[in-house]
Amino acid sequence: MLNLNRKLRALEEAGKPIKLGLVGAGQMGKGMVSQIMKMKGMIPAIVVDINVDNAIESYTLTGIARDEIVVTDLLSEANVAMEQGKYVASANADIPAAANLTDVVVDATGVPDVGAKIAIDAIMNKKHVVMLNVETDVVIGAYLKKMADNAGVIYTGSAGDEPGAVMELYDFADGMGMDIVAIGKGKNNPVVAGCNPDTVREQAINSGVSPKMLTAFKDGTKTMVEMTAMANATGYLPDVRGGHGPSAVVNELPGIFQLKENGGILSSTKIVDYVNGVAPGVFVIVTTDLPQIHHEMQYLSMGPGPNYVLFRPYHLTSLETPLSAARAVIYNEPTIVPLPGKPVAETITVVKKDLAAGDMLDGIGGFTVFGTFEEYETAKAERAVPLGLITKNTKLLKPKKTGEIITYDDIELDKTTLIYKLRELQETLIG
Repeated sequence: MLNLNRKLRALEEAGKPIKLGLVGAGQMGKGMVSQIMKMKGMIPAIVVDINVDNAIESYTLTGIARDEIVVTDLLSEANVAMEQGKYVASANADIPAAANLTDVVVDATGVPDVGAKIAIDAIMNKKHVVMLNVETDVVIGAYLKKMADNAGVIYTGSAGDEPGAVMELYDFADGMGMDIVAIGKGKNNPVVAGCNPDTVREQAINSGVSPKMLTAFKDGTKTMVEMTAMANATGYLPDVRGGHGPSAVVNELPGIFQLKENGGILSSTKIVDYVNGVAPGVFVIVTTDLPQIHHEMQYLSMGPGPNYVLFRPYHLTSLETPLSAARAVIYNEPTIVPLPGKPVAETITVVKKDLAAGDMLDGIGGFTVFGTFEEYETAKAERAVPLGLITKNTKLLKPKKTGEIITYDDIELDKTTLIYKLRELQETLIG
């Protein structure tokens, strides 16, 4: 992000700020709007939420007067408001991509099918799109990236989310010519695979987040989705299904992430994993074959070797997202995107509790299923269903036991969703 602050300041001084449209004004969205208001060279021009009061509040929390906010679901009125320098709050998710003056659209919904439409609309309207919605990216990111390339706009994941934060460290190490052994993220609580919105409700209310969101964190789904995005952006793979997930402190990581014959836990290198105990940080484990580099790393207090940890002790989630928007507009560069070609990893669907034929599944953060992390080719061979395709209209055709993988043969998918259709296209064209 070097020099981005100066570029933004220049836009501010020229009276040409980046106009950002945001879809999703929950906790993350509200924080993003507040952060943008402290930045130079960028305006949160349009904020959309299914509950328009959330969109309005995202503005008023920053001190914007109510009479400076135009509430409308009409594109024509939104265009006029933007031309007049007003802020737009809406429940119409079509407006940010279609508005005349919008430069970049951010999806902060976390809903796979909704994210698919937001991204497609933005790309078709020649707007850059930032996905603070990894759940969509891990299902159809390769296709969306290809579409954006063809349209001449940027499709990107977000700075501040763990995949984006890891990518910064990865690019740093890779650019230096370091040998990268492993990449990963911290997790701040053990996986409780059977948790659901009812069991976490009290904690969610006390934390100010939705029970579904907290469930997705606690049952491990969010971590698996994030590791899938890291894998697809780097080509690195899970060492084992779901990752090892050891418990450790930072200075233990170089010893843990070594091959088994050297006293570590790995069967191979160039892997993605997570660690209980180093949240909210992200890490990259590096080594080298040159003795002088080892000597200098040790002189610089990076540990005894042969592996060393590069550790970032924070990720600021949606507060950093505007930096990805700025990078897309100013430099025409993404923060993190899937590699060209087919994906290398998948977040597949696992049964959360014993289910009977005829039961309806409910998707991410629900009562019936959660996600785990697997190689794309293995998932494809097993006909494992990507978790992002599961909706409340997905019907189970046969009984399944807790911990079993859901396959395409086990369910009747809702094939009317946009994300399902785009996934089919991705598999045909890329997969």
